Amino acid sequence: MSKLNFIDGNEIRLLHSGAEFFPALLVGISDAVREIYLETYIFSDDETAAQVRGALLRAAARGVVVRMVIDWIGSGRQHALKLTQEFLLAGIDCRCFNPWFRRGLARTHRKICVIDNKLAFIGGLNINDDMISDDGAAINLAFPRWDFAVRLMGPLVAHVHLEVEAQWRKLGKLNLLSRLALLRDLRADAKGARTQRTSAAFVVRDNLRNRATIQKAYLHALGMARTRAILVTPYFAPGRKFRRALISAASRGVDVVLLIGVGQFALQDAVTHSFYPKLLNAGVRIVEYRKTQLHAKVAIIDKDWATVGSSNFDGLSLFVNHEANVVIRDKRFTATLTHDLTLGMKDGVEIFASDYARRPWYLRAWYGAAYLVYRGLMRIVTWGGY
Repeated sequence: MSKLNFIDGNEIRLLHSGAEFFPALLVGISDAVREIYLETYIFSDDETAAQVRGALLRAAARGVVVRMVIDWIGSGRQHALKLTQEFLLAGIDCRCFNPWFRRGLARTHRKICVIDNKLAFIGGLNINDDMISDDGAAINLAFPRWDFAVRLMGPLVAHVHLEVEAQWRKLGKLNLLSRLALLRDLRADAKGARTQRTSAAFVVRDNLRNRATIQKAYLHALGMARTRAILVTPYFAPGRKFRRALISAASRGVDVVLLIGVGQFALQDAVTHSFYPKLLNAGVRIVEYRKTQLHAKVAIIDKDWATVGSSNFDGLSLFVNHEANVVIRDKRFTATLTHDLTLGMKDGVEIFASDYARRPWYLRAWYGAAYLVYRGLMRIVTWGGY
C-alpha cells in the first residue's frame, strides 16, 4: 500500500462515541449470516463488552464463522487468555496479538470489524464502556468518552476484509510460501465500481509494507491544505516531519487547530507541552479538551478531506503499532465531522503563547526533560526512525 487507493461508491456513516457505535455494531453482528472478523486493542470486562461478547457467542451458535484478534497487552494478559479460552470453547477462533512480545514491541491498536464482507466498522472505539476510563484506573467518567468510528458499506469493504483476514492468518501457523502468497494478495488492488457515492481509502500502518503510510497521508493532506485543518488526538508527540507540516500549513495562512486530550497521563502531557512554544509561535492553534476523556483520532482538512481511525499523533502509533484509518473525500461527510469537532473545541480551552510563557520555569524544564526521555526511548524503539 505505497499510496492511497481511493474507491468510489461507498456508503459511510459517522458514529459518535459508544451511544451510536455499539448499537450499530450489535445490529451488524446479529444480522451476520456467514462470517465476522473482529480486531481490537481492548476487549474489556464490563457490561458493554459483555453485550458484544454475547452477540458474538450467539452468532457462532447459529453457524456464523467468527474470527477474532485481541491485543495481549491492551486487553490485559490474564483477561486476554481467559477470553481466548472462552471463545475457543464456544467455537470462536480467537487469537492474541504478540503475547510476551514474541514478535517485537508492536501492538495491534486497530479497531476493525468486518461482517459478511459487506459491512465494516473502523475507528477509535475499543470494546469497552465509554463511561469508564480505559487507562486501567477504571474511573467513572462524568461524560461519555469522546470518540468516533465509521460504518462502511460498499466496494472499500473488500480492502478492509483482506487486511483483517491477513492479520488473523499471520497470527496462525503459516510457512514461508504461504506468507509470500499472502503478501502478494495484499498488494493486489481490489477494484470498485465508480458511482456518485463517497470516495474513500483504507490505510493501515504496520512494520513491513506500510511503515509510514498513515503519516504520509497526513503529510500530503497538510501539504495541500488551503483554508482549514483540525486535527484531534489524545496523545500528541509526532516526529519532526509531522510538526514541520503543521507549521508549514500555518505559515501559508491555513487555520491549523490541534484539539488535544489532556489529564490522563502526566508524562504524556509533559511531552505534549514541550511542543507548544514552536507550534504556537508559528500560528498553530492549540485547544485542550477537558470535558471528559478524549480518545478520538480524527481530522478534517479544508471542506472535502476527513479521516477517522485508530492512529494517534505520537511515536507509538506513527512508528511502532499496527493502526487503521479511513480517509474520506466527501464534502457532506467532512461537514458533519467538522460540526462535531467545532462543538468539541467549544468544550476545550485554547492555549496561547502568553499562557505558556507565564508557566513557572521548573514546569517548562520538566516538559523539556520529559521530551528528551521520550525522544530517546522512541529512537531506540524505532531504530532511529522517530
